[in-house]
Amino acid sequence: MGKVRIIAITNQKGGVGKTTTAINLSACLAAMGKKVLAIDADQQGNTTSGLGLEKDEIEMTIYNVMLGECSLSDVKLPTCVDGLEVVPANISLTGAEIELIGKEDREFILKKEVEKIKENYDFIIIDCPPSLNVITINALTASDTVLVPIQCEYFALEGLEQLIHTINLVKKGLNRQLELEGIVFTMFDARTNLSLQVVEEVKRSLGENVYRTIIPRNVRLGESPSHGLPIHLYDPKSKGAESYELLAEEVIEKEWK
Repeated sequence: MGKVRIIAITNQKGGVGKTTTAINLSACLAAMGKKVLAIDADQQGNTTSGLGLEKDEIEMTIYNVMLGECSLSDVKLPTCVDGLEVVPANISLTGAEIELIGKEDREFILKKEVEKIKENYDFIIIDCPPSLNVITINALTASDTVLVPIQCEYFALEGLEQLIHTINLVKKGLNRQLELEGIVFTMFDARTNLSLQVVEEVKRSLGENVYRTIIPRNVRLGESPSHGLPIHLYDPKSKGAESYELLAEEVIEKEWK
């Protein structure tokens, strides 16, 4: 097993396909033979349920890890995809923000835990909450790179500038190795001029940091989480499945550069 890559998937805007990307990129990487750990760091627990687990019935989650009650290896669980494990989350994570106030080195809790288990994986994918809080900072501090899904809409560029500023702040103060993995466009509708304009403008601004693969609006992709299945198991012939497989291939390609 080569060097593990730890990728935080984040965007401070909600509803941009962040969790959909975390679920399906993790699942496709595992389906391609990689050993993958998905860390659900979002209190909504949608990555957990999207990989076939009953999030509200799980006793030990990332919340317990953040409070120092157990380690990642104590809470990780198998999923519906061979080669993919998940560190689950649920609504209990909401309390972590307050409970960690005053805790020494609280920004490095997840990093220290990831260090203990990272050699067992090719990829660790962290689904961040859609806000800049102590959990997000932990995820960025623990990661090598940040993958940013953005929706093809007018306000996407405004949010992207803020996010890149945040990444640079974390890089300067907490994690000097942190880099931008890339931007992936989601919910793309080729019928609208706006979608095309947003893609072109971001490519002009960021160039090589933009993935070639674009995730389209796709009904089957929207349905799959309610069945607790990633898209390549729910509907392998759908446009959504094809797109995430291509994205996973691009991510693996970057590994060798």
